[in-house]
Amino acid sequence: MNVYPVMTVHMTEAELARDVPAVLEKVRQGIEVVIEQDDRPVAVLKAPRVKGRKISEVIAALEAGRASAVVDEDFGRDVEEGIKAHREPRKRRQPS
Repeated sequence: MNVYPVMTVHMTEAELARDVPAVLEKVRQGIEVVIEQDDRPVAVLKAPRVKGRKISEVIAALEAGRASAVVDEDFGRDVEEGIKAHREPRKRRQPS
């Protein structure tokens, strides 16, 4: 998935409302969507910048022998437990 905008599309709030799933698909494809009202931008939708590597890349590196971890039948469960142990609740922003 490309996480940086390759192009920008401008549309009205009404156009967004007509087909939100299609607009979100554009965003997933890396397209930045500017929502306008009376030709003035009111919001920008774009994919977040992703940090880290995909789990498939991590597993491929492990299987290629570039790491000391063991990929066995319990590997997936161990990863899930590690994620749960380090997951923090989402912090809500306070209104200004």
